[in-house]
Amino acid sequence: MTDTVVIELAMRTMVVALKLSAPILLTSLVIGFTISLFQSMTQIQEFTLAFVPKLVGVGVALLISGNWMLHTLVAFTHDLFDSLPSMLN
Repeated sequence: MTDTVVIELAMRTMVVALKLSAPILLTSLVIGFTISLFQSMTQIQEFTLAFVPKLVGVGVALLISGNWMLHTLVAFTHDLFDSLPSMLN
């Protein structure tokens, strides 16, 4: 296994990880920013006000994008196992 193969595999892995985490992280970021803006405008400093909507939003994001995330991960794993013999030569 050469260093270029390792770097290419690491790059593909990081891209897949970024794709899989993007819906959850972006949802949490948008909801957190919106709640923080609301809290700063109304000066309500309640911690659960930020936590509960994020929890619900992340759950909804997982329900909506979970199927796509699973298919992406399975496709990456199949590609990895298919290319494994050529990597070991």
